[in-house]
Amino acid sequence: MKPARTAKTTAPTPPTTSRGALGRYGEDLAVRRLTEAGMRILDRNWRCRYGEIDIIAVDGDALVVCEVKTRRAGWYEHPMAAVRPEKTARLRLLAERWLERHGGPPPGGVRIDVIGVLLPARGAPVVEHVRGVA
Repeated sequence: MKPARTAKTTAPTPPTTSRGALGRYGEDLAVRRLTEAGMRILDRNWRCRYGEIDIIAVDGDALVVCEVKTRRAGWYEHPMAAVRPEKTARLRLLAERWLERHGGPPPGGVRIDVIGVLLPARGAPVVEHVRGVA
Protein backbone atom coordinates (compact mmCIF):
# COMPACT_ATOMS: atom_id res chain seq x y z
CA MET A 1 0.00 0.00 0.00
CA LYS A 2 1.32 3.45 -0.94
CA PRO A 3 1.77 6.00 1.84
CA ALA A 4 -0.73 8.85 1.80
CA ARG A 5 0.52 12.06 0.25
CA THR A 6 0.67 15.04 2.52
CA ALA A 7 -0.46 18.40 1.23
CA LYS A 8 2.17 21.10 1.17
CA THR A 9 1.19 24.51 2.43
CA THR A 10 2.96 26.95 0.20
CA ALA A 11 2.22 30.53 -0.67
CA PRO A 12 0.42 31.01 -3.97
CA THR A 13 2.54 32.10 -6.89
CA PRO A 14 2.53 35.89 -7.33
CA PRO A 15 0.90 37.10 -10.54
CA THR A 16 3.11 38.41 -13.30
CA THR A 17 0.58 40.87 -14.72
CA SER A 18 -2.36 43.04 -13.67
CA ARG A 19 -2.21 45.42 -10.77
CA GLY A 20 -5.52 44.08 -9.48
CA ALA A 21 -4.22 40.52 -9.39
CA LEU A 22 -1.11 41.68 -7.54
CA GLY A 23 -3.26 43.47 -4.96
CA ARG A 24 -5.49 40.42 -4.52
CA TYR A 25 -2.42 38.23 -4.00
CA GLY A 26 -1.15 40.61 -1.30
CA GLU A 27 -4.56 40.64 0.39
CA ASP A 28 -4.65 36.83 0.39
CA LEU A 29 -1.25 36.79 2.13
CA ALA A 30 -2.49 39.42 4.60
CA VAL A 31 -5.60 37.38 5.43
CA ARG A 32 -3.39 34.37 6.07
CA ARG A 33 -1.15 36.44 8.39
CA LEU A 34 -4.13 37.84 10.32
CA THR A 35 -5.84 34.46 10.79
CA GLU A 36 -2.53 32.91 11.89
CA ALA A 37 -2.36 35.70 14.49
CA GLY A 38 -5.76 34.57 15.81
CA MET A 39 -7.95 37.22 14.19
CA ARG A 40 -11.33 36.48 12.64
CA ILE A 41 -12.03 38.01 9.22
CA LEU A 42 -15.42 39.70 8.98
CA ASP A 43 -15.27 41.32 5.56
CA ARG A 44 -13.00 41.80 2.56
CA ASN A 45 -13.04 44.60 0.00
CA TRP A 46 -16.00 46.33 1.65
CA ARG A 47 -17.07 49.34 -0.40
CA CYS A 48 -19.25 52.36 0.04
CA ARG A 49 -19.41 55.68 -1.75
CA TYR A 50 -16.43 56.99 0.26
CA GLY A 51 -14.01 54.21 -0.67
CA GLU A 52 -12.97 50.68 0.20
CA ILE A 53 -11.64 48.81 3.21
CA ASP A 54 -9.36 45.93 2.24
CA ILE A 55 -9.93 43.75 5.31
CA ILE A 56 -12.12 44.05 8.40
CA ALA A 57 -11.28 41.68 11.22
CA VAL A 58 -11.83 41.11 14.93
CA ASP A 59 -8.87 40.88 17.29
CA GLY A 60 -10.15 39.97 20.74
CA ASP A 61 -12.81 42.59 21.42
CA ALA A 62 -11.40 45.17 18.97
CA LEU A 63 -12.49 45.80 15.40
CA VAL A 64 -9.50 45.99 13.04
CA VAL A 65 -9.63 47.94 9.78
CA CYS A 66 -6.69 46.76 7.73
CA GLU A 67 -5.12 48.42 4.69
CA VAL A 68 -2.93 46.20 2.52
CA LYS A 69 -0.22 47.55 0.22
CA THR A 70 1.64 45.21 -2.11
CA ARG A 71 4.72 46.17 -4.11
CA ARG A 72 7.32 44.38 -6.18
CA ALA A 73 10.92 44.87 -5.07
CA GLY A 74 12.57 47.79 -6.79
CA TRP A 75 9.64 50.20 -6.57
CA TYR A 76 10.53 53.68 -5.47
CA GLU A 77 8.96 53.31 -2.01
CA HIS A 78 8.28 50.65 0.58
CA PRO A 79 4.63 49.51 0.62
CA MET A 80 4.11 50.92 4.12
CA ALA A 81 5.17 54.40 2.96
CA ALA A 82 2.13 54.50 0.65
CA VAL A 83 -0.21 54.86 3.65
CA ARG A 84 -0.07 58.56 4.37
CA PRO A 85 -2.12 60.60 6.88
CA GLU A 86 -4.81 61.30 4.25
CA LYS A 87 -5.32 57.56 3.78
CA THR A 88 -5.57 56.86 7.51
CA ALA A 89 -8.14 59.69 7.83
CA ARG A 90 -10.18 58.08 5.04
CA LEU A 91 -9.91 54.70 6.76
CA ARG A 92 -11.31 56.22 9.97
CA LEU A 93 -14.25 57.62 7.96
CA LEU A 94 -14.79 54.26 6.26
CA ALA A 95 -14.69 52.47 9.63
CA GLU A 96 -17.44 54.80 10.89
CA ARG A 97 -19.57 53.99 7.83
CA TRP A 98 -18.99 50.26 8.27
CA LEU A 99 -20.02 50.47 11.94
CA GLU A 100 -23.17 52.42 11.02
CA ARG A 101 -24.24 49.51 8.81
CA HIS A 102 -23.07 46.67 11.04
CA GLY A 103 -23.72 47.88 14.58
CA GLY A 104 -21.99 50.20 16.98
CA PRO A 105 -18.37 50.15 18.06
CA PRO A 106 -17.14 47.03 19.87
CA PRO A 107 -16.02 47.19 23.53
CA GLY A 108 -12.36 47.16 22.47
CA GLY A 109 -12.78 50.04 20.03
CA VAL A 110 -11.49 50.31 16.48
CA ARG A 111 -7.89 49.93 15.41
CA ILE A 112 -6.31 50.67 12.04
CA ASP A 113 -3.55 48.30 10.93
CA VAL A 114 -1.42 48.27 7.81
CA ILE A 115 0.07 45.22 6.16
CA GLY A 116 2.85 45.77 3.65
CA VAL A 117 3.73 42.96 1.25
CA LEU A 118 7.03 43.21 -0.59
CA LEU A 119 7.65 40.75 -3.42
CA PRO A 120 11.37 40.26 -4.08
CA ALA A 121 12.60 39.14 -7.48
CA ARG A 122 13.47 35.81 -5.86
CA GLY A 123 12.37 34.15 -2.68
CA ALA A 124 9.38 34.37 -0.41
CA PRO A 125 7.25 37.49 -0.01
CA VAL A 126 8.03 39.70 2.97
CA VAL A 127 4.86 40.47 4.96
CA GLU A 128 5.03 43.24 7.56
CA HIS A 129 2.10 43.94 9.91
CA VAL A 130 1.96 47.23 11.82
CA ARG A 131 -0.81 47.52 14.42
CA GLY A 132 -2.52 50.73 15.43
CA VAL A 133 -1.12 53.17 12.86
CA ALA A 134 -3.84 55.72 13.59
